[in-house]
Amino acid sequence: MGEQDLWLRMSDGHDVFVKKWYEEKKKPTAILQLSHGMAEHIKRYHEFANSLASKGIVVFGNDHRGHGETGGKSGVLGFFAEENGFERAVDDLKEINCVIHEQYPDTPVFLMGHSMGSFLVRRFVQRYHNCIHGVIISGTGGNPGFMGKLGKTLAKSQMRKLGNKTESPLMNKLTFGSNNKKIADAETEYDWLTRDRNEVKKYIDDPYCGYIATTGFYYDLLSGLDIIHKNNEVNKIDKNLPFFFFSGDQDPVGNHTKGVIGVIEQFKKHGIKKIDYTFYKEGRHEMLNETNREEVTNDIIQWIEKQLSISC
Repeated sequence: MGEQDLWLRMSDGHDVFVKKWYEEKKKPTAILQLSHGMAEHIKRYHEFANSLASKGIVVFGNDHRGHGETGGKSGVLGFFAEENGFERAVDDLKEINCVIHEQYPDTPVFLMGHSMGSFLVRRFVQRYHNCIHGVIISGTGGNPGFMGKLGKTLAKSQMRKLGNKTESPLMNKLTFGSNNKKIADAETEYDWLTRDRNEVKKYIDDPYCGYIATTGFYYDLLSGLDIIHKNNEVNKIDKNLPFFFFSGDQDPVGNHTKGVIGVIEQFKKHGIKKIDYTFYKEGRHEMLNETNREEVTNDIIQWIEKQLSISC
């Protein structure tokens, strides 16, 4: 299996780290562009990406601004940008998508996002059309409604008081503090991520994971959550674009499937018909790091192959 690390300079001059996984001896049947979650990084997807590469699916993924190698190079973890950070992170996905199409002009490109990355992907498909073949949504969340607006106001207040690049333990606690609530045997504050204790330990030991994000980041994230749930924005999504949603039924981010179902229902109301979804029994937030991750990976591969066969 081949791997390539590269840095791409975005249109605003910011350098973004991108990783590519591929099978050297196979002509690719598809490309998967990955958008990772909050307070993590793209190299955590190595096992998953290699599995796809072995099936002829090339995987590209970037470290978002304020995350992983990208955040390390800029010197600030947990911070998107000075202005419109959420939209800027979506712009990055689009610019990387254009690079992928330049390298593989005749190969279908799928877009996948996990957690925060799923919010970015959902915004991507509202803003851009005709550049992806299908969408995979992992560990997403529903409309936070009034609480989201309240959180955005609080984040703005903290930003003015502390500065936009200052860590916000308060916003961190409000966002993640109750995620372990339904786990009876929790040993760490991150047990809500997966039942696999080894994966939880790896997350805790990783300096690019689990850090406290900035006030500016929380304001940007909550601004993004607000806009992606607006009906007029959802209505902009290509009605013929196929989607695959998956989540653990014990994932607190998706409110134990209720939030995910709410998103699916909203999509359907706006005429998006090609929606498949799977809820994995007892699964938590990171299904790609769960005890049944092989099953999940195989389901994703099969879904991509199904879309390819339909379009032939």
